[in-house]
Amino acid sequence: MYPGWVADQGAWDSPRTQDDWLRNARFIVNRYKGQGVIWITFNEASAYIYKELTTRPMDLGQMMKMRDALLKTHRTAYDMIHKVDPGAPVSSNVAYGTAVNGIFDAALFNEATDKLDFIGIDYYYGANLQNFTAVYGITGEFWKIDPEPEGLYYVLKNYQRRLPHLPVFVVESGMSTDDGKPRKDGYTRSDHLRDHIYWIQRAMADGVKMMGYNYWSLTDNYEWGSYRPRFGLYTVDVLTDPTLARRPTDAVPTYRSIIANRGVPSGYVPVRKPGWCSIEDPVASCLGTTPTPPAAYRVPG
Repeated sequence: MYPGWVADQGAWDSPRTQDDWLRNARFIVNRYKGQGVIWITFNEASAYIYKELTTRPMDLGQMMKMRDALLKTHRTAYDMIHKVDPGAPVSSNVAYGTAVNGIFDAALFNEATDKLDFIGIDYYYGANLQNFTAVYGITGEFWKIDPEPEGLYYVLKNYQRRLPHLPVFVVESGMSTDDGKPRKDGYTRSDHLRDHIYWIQRAMADGVKMMGYNYWSLTDNYEWGSYRPRFGLYTVDVLTDPTLARRPTDAVPTYRSIIANRGVPSGYVPVRKPGWCSIEDPVASCLGTTPTPPAAYRVPG
């Protein structure tokens, strides 16, 4: 997650790393200020800590020291960005982690709510009593995970409930395929995109102040050390195609249609049916207390 010389100087154990990070951040903010940028200081602080734990020896004390360093650096960066680029929204997005989400939030989010202009959420996979495939995320076999689109509805509602004064922004959301091959269950990238937009519209109808939604990603990428997981709206065969040609997936026309029509159409029925008893909100999903509107909510024009 950083150059070798940062590791040599002590990584986040060293105050120099905080200073270097902030100096680099100031350079970037000065470069792009005044251009309507939405700023994220640390993308998934929990992933920073997790990757550190898996790549170098680190005891509990060092882990807590790193967590405090990330928090302090975020708070300083938040104030710096507002001085350099006034009016630009600043946040640090959380990686949603189903049953262990409380641990993920503790990495930075819980102690930084006074230094957030919006709630940034990365949502890929949820879980319910019929679907525990999110465990494949531990092994990096993301393509084996069965998506839970309705989980996003509960996640948006829960975070909005915690910070009702802030808008919510889905900073990342997507689905992996195995080296671009179709999923065995027939669920397509287009289905995945429409279903998640549907549940976002449901959340908006129920009071969530949505700021935006980013799809991960525009093209296939080098994902945690491998080109095998494919997340792109456009496929790129990096290992076999020297021209790096972008080939559209079925989700490209879907994406364009959603933008043009400001959402999925009224009456849209999700392809992926909701599972029973979502971990994201057991009370609402297990007892059936979540209201069901007659049609999909249309984003106001």
